[in-house]
Amino acid sequence: MNTTVLARHAQNCSLTSSFTLIERICARWRKNGETSTEVPLTRRALITGITGQDGSYLAEHLLAHGYEVWGLVRGQANPHVARLRKHVGDIKIAQGDLLDQGSLISAIERVQPDEVYNLGAISYVPMSWHQAELTAEVTGMGTLRMLEAIRVVSGISASRTPGAAQIRFYQASSSEMFGQVSETPQNETTPFHPRSPYGVAKTYGHFITQNYRESYGMFAVSGILFNHESPRRGAEFVSRKITLGVARIKLGLATELKLGNLEARRDWGYAGDYVRAMRLMLHQDGPDDYVIGTGRTHSVRELVELAFATAGLRWADHVVTDARFTRPAEVDLLCADPKKAREQLGWEPTVAFEDLITMMVESDLELLARSDRPDDEPFSPDHW
Repeated sequence: MNTTVLARHAQNCSLTSSFTLIERICARWRKNGETSTEVPLTRRALITGITGQDGSYLAEHLLAHGYEVWGLVRGQANPHVARLRKHVGDIKIAQGDLLDQGSLISAIERVQPDEVYNLGAISYVPMSWHQAELTAEVTGMGTLRMLEAIRVVSGISASRTPGAAQIRFYQASSSEMFGQVSETPQNETTPFHPRSPYGVAKTYGHFITQNYRESYGMFAVSGILFNHESPRRGAEFVSRKITLGVARIKLGLATELKLGNLEARRDWGYAGDYVRAMRLMLHQDGPDDYVIGTGRTHSVRELVELAFATAGLRWADHVVTDARFTRPAEVDLLCADPKKAREQLGWEPTVAFEDLITMMVESDLELLARSDRPDDEPFSPDHW
């Protein structure tokens, strides 16, 4: 990886917070029933979907800012946790499942978080047509269950609104909610027209987050994130499928790469940049929703051309289009208008599309060239 990309990896926002010291002390007192004079110096975050791409980058980012980081995972022996700790470092684990309301209440009671980041979902769009009901339960209803767990544990009701030191909630919304777009670029007021069960489930999660904010006064925000990739992206996603395919062909492990629609256009950014925006949203004076993206689009064909060129290969010699990889209802164009995030959060992407794809190809070449490479990916695609 070139030094420019490495330097961009190292960039972090300075730690800012709108919370006063008094609010933080009072929050701990209320949560623990104590009147201790000990000043709490560490914010505590609970992340669902911590074993996925975004969860791992967010955990790293929060740890770098002095947080105590907890991850919600299913099962006693989740194989992804050990690999996550190897890459990310000192995280704590709470058992819980977005399908189980009681387990979420128990997790919130145990962790007593200052912030909850709900990244857990069945996030692979094509799979949502094959598992539509499960996608709705995890990606849609899972958001409701987590909001309800926070409400119950915090003692919030229609007649009892939360105080300034309440738990702050981030919902991972998606550009897939826009679907068949009515305007380009898309911003926070663009109407939704989702074109997949995944997009529909995310739209429910987005609106129920708004509803709890308006109904109960909860500090609940949604980040409408456009496509964001990295070397940690699951192998089934088209960006990583392409860069892994290029690496396999370059190393003589394959001769062709089968893809679907090459003309679909997306706004692709770097996942490490996007998690910075998540934290910034929860450190504003009031809750709101934000579109996060680069404002630039590229076609799948452009991504393919760049990835193969990075490895010194001609893409036309190896790429085969296959109708089996075409969506039942395609989303042709997604492009973000991140003006609000830029002006209100001070957020800007730091890694360009070309550097991102180069980073991913070089990482996959290194991964596949190693004789001791693991049999599976370190980060889970289905990470609820």
